[in-house]
Formats: sequence, C-alpha cells, structure tokens
Amino acid sequence: MILDHYRAPRNRGELPTPPAIKSEGKNPVCGDELTLYVEVEDSNVKDAKIMGSGCSISMASASMMTKAIIGKSVEEARETIKAFKAMMDIHEQTLETEQSVDQDKAKTDLGELEALTGVVKFPVRIKCATLAFNTLANALDTSEGKDAGSIATTE
Repeated sequence: MILDHYRAPRNRGELPTPPAIKSEGKNPVCGDELTLYVEVEDSNVKDAKIMGSGCSISMASASMMTKAIIGKSVEEARETIKAFKAMMDIHEQTLETEQSVDQDKAKTDLGELEALTGVVKFPVRIKCATLAFNTLANALDTSEGKDAGSIATTE
C-alpha cells in the first residue's frame, strides 16, 4: 500500500490560493519537501492537494493523509494528526518495551494510515512519515488565523 501511494499519489496537484491555504514542509534529515494546499470551507476540509518530492514514506504518508482528511471537519482533521502522531509514539514505545498496545484506546480510525506503523522500527524514518501531518497542522493553524510560521519542519 505504501509503494502504491508513492508511485501513484492521490490528490497530487495545486489549488488556487486563496481560497486554499498553501503550507510548506521540509524534513532536513532526509531532504523531503512537501507543499500542501488545503481548502477549508465552513470549518470543513473541502479539498487538499500535495506537491513535492521525497522518500517513499514521506510521499505515501502525504497521499494517504489527504485521502483521510478530505470531507472531515477541521476538528476531525486535528484528531487525525493527533492519532497518527500517537500511533507513531505508542508503537515506538511498544517496540522498546515489548508490551502490547490496547487498540481500543484509539479514538480515531486511521484507515490506510495504519499501514505506516512499521515505520517506527526505523526511528529516523518517523520524521518522514510525520512531515505531512506537521505541514497539515501548520495549514490548519493558518486557516484559523494563527501565526503558524512559514515552513513546517520535522525538527
């Protein structure tokens, strides 16, 4: 599934700004660069498009993320960000302590994004997987009038 999203990314392209918010993200460790366009209307993510280049994990993550957030409320999109980052942290800690994770604790169904759980076996790649989510958080902050900064990073 990861290679499928990398080879044929969904929602690739640009959206006119405005009304869309343009947010850029960079992962200096791997060299990934992502431009995310998010159109928010009536507190809902109406559309999202991605442009950029990077490793298969960062590009697949961005593609899967756009599929997961289009049509959701801004609050649900924020919950997706939170759940994805928690999944990365929980699974990393689980691998270190060899304890099982209680999947019932997760409030947000991540769908295809759960395919990225294996990334935590390679800690340096977690930043690749979370780049799109940091960039999305930046875009959502900007859409709400918050000073989000010009470029989201994985640092």
